Amino acid sequence: MLNEKFREVISHEGVVSIVSGDGSEPHVVNTWNSYLTITDDNKILIPAAGMKSTQKDAELNNRVQLTLGSREVQGLRSMGAGFHIDGTANFVESGPEYETMKQKFPFLNRVLEITPQTIKQTL
Repeated sequence: MLNEKFREVISHEGVVSIVSGDGSEPHVVNTWNSYLTITDDNKILIPAAGMKSTQKDAELNNRVQLTLGSREVQGLRSMGAGFHIDGTANFVESGPEYETMKQKFPFLNRVLEITPQTIKQTL
């Protein structure tokens, strides 16, 4: 699901937008491509220091959408590749994934774990 083109995009810096909602209004938070870690089972791990509204939303409705891209990667028609992901969110506060991410990103206090349901290359 998270193919080589996706992995190439996140190897270059760019902005990741994460959209969550509590059923009334969408909430958007941003992070960086370089903060994303892909697990062996194709989950996306993101260090979280803030993201309090995203976590609150996920407790009511765990569906999220992510968009990300990089101008440095060949896209569908020209330079610049981007992706749209629909998935579910879970915040992790302990365990092996948390410890691995804490070593890479000492500033985190939780890990946002995204389980992709669909992924589409948009650029």
